[in-house]
Amino acid sequence: MDRPKSDEHVTTMDASKLKAQKQKVLLMGKSGSGKSSMRNIIFSNYVAKDVRRLGATIDVEHSRVKFLGNLILNLWDCGGQDAFTENYLTTQKSYVFSEVGVLIYVFDIESREFEQDLTTYNAVIKALEEYSPRAHVFCLVHKMDLVQVDFRDSLFAEREAAIKEKSGRFARVVISYPTTIWDQSLYKAWGNIVHSLIPNLDVIEDYLGQLAEAIEAEEVILFERTTFLTVVSVTSTTGAQNPYVDRYERLSNIIKTFKHSLATFTSSSTSSHQFHDFHIQTPRFNVIIDKFTNNTFVLAVFPPGDAEFNCTRINIAIARDEFMKLETTGDRSRQEGMGYTE
Repeated sequence: MDRPKSDEHVTTMDASKLKAQKQKVLLMGKSGSGKSSMRNIIFSNYVAKDVRRLGATIDVEHSRVKFLGNLILNLWDCGGQDAFTENYLTTQKSYVFSEVGVLIYVFDIESREFEQDLTTYNAVIKALEEYSPRAHVFCLVHKMDLVQVDFRDSLFAEREAAIKEKSGRFARVVISYPTTIWDQSLYKAWGNIVHSLIPNLDVIEDYLGQLAEAIEAEEVILFERTTFLTVVSVTSTTGAQNPYVDRYERLSNIIKTFKHSLATFTSSSTSSHQFHDFHIQTPRFNVIIDKFTNNTFVLAVFPPGDAEFNCTRINIAIARDEFMKLETTGDRSRQEGMGYTE
């Protein structure tokens, strides 16, 4: 990897490059569809049972979420009452829909006015086409837990087709997910959404691949520190045989719940319980979850044995230094070997 020739190169890095890593995210949908609930679960460490006390969003709630170093998510949670929506589409149109990186539109599966919901969505899409034609569009068909299990797939497919039909120029790229706050589906959807925004993703994957090869890992997963959403993963042939295809989302959900439990039993905030590391050693495999950079945790599944465990800890430390340089400098070039310990 081409390293900076001096500290001056780092401190005078092109400001426009950093600005390009700020992403405006619109969260829209009918009032009561569950927008604020999912936002607080993902970004504010709420658990599902606690979001019931949240009130309706008034106008637009702005929040800034630092994600992976220089990536800043400017999250606009837009109240879904009819009066607010009308303002978004008329007097505030250019203000709301300019420079949008991602639109997340939430549909309530229980809505009795689905056709009207689609009409409003189509108006939002037209505004996005006018002011942010390169934005990513994701639709969440929410509260799927309220649908009988036997009918969920067919009902979601029906709604997905209807949404695509109203997506205008975005019809070929819009992605829809069935979600509920009561299982890991919410983490899958938001993980994929945020994944589409991450800069240097190919470089991060290369680094992680080198680490996985050095420790002979079945799987290595990089999680964002606060949300525990999956950033990127590398899986070996053996790891690919894992029958749990939703294991990343399960892990996100389990770890967030664990952190919340710590806060509950110690009468403190969840943000104060950023554990440093966690490991399991068995006769068949080793697992470690370790703090990686200021913004990430890494999980590795690798061969059993004390020597393998100690070697992996050393190699994670080596990789940590390189990842921190990547987060600090934004350098997109690849590293051809990091001097891992065998």
